[in-house]
Amino acid sequence: MLLLALINDKGRLLWLSAARPGRSSEITIARHNQLVERLWAVELGDIGDLGFVHLDDALENPVVITGCKATRTKPLIRAKGQVNELIVFVRAVREHAFAHLKNWRIRTKSRTDRRS
Repeated sequence: MLLLALINDKGRLLWLSAARPGRSSEITIARHNQLVERLWAVELGDIGDLGFVHLDDALENPVVITGCKATRTKPLIRAKGQVNELIVFVRAVREHAFAHLKNWRIRTKSRTDRRS
């Protein structure tokens, strides 16, 4: 089971997606839920992990900011590595909040029993 959540910088849950099969990718679920359009409509932005690269390709005002991926033949330059580190620090609060979601009893129940 895979869920997407929007969590503010204080660790409060803003939005939680419907549960999708675990075989789905995060970027597919974000596109299915029209996440970029919803964020744009309420004038919000988000910082995503590397699974969301190319979700929002707006060059002027991106809604979803992600880090940079390195490849085997093209390693990251120092500045891009530092940007990735900054993104990790900002996302740490959100990751802790998402970890708390995994402890919710209702989520555990929905994960084990598909009828409830």
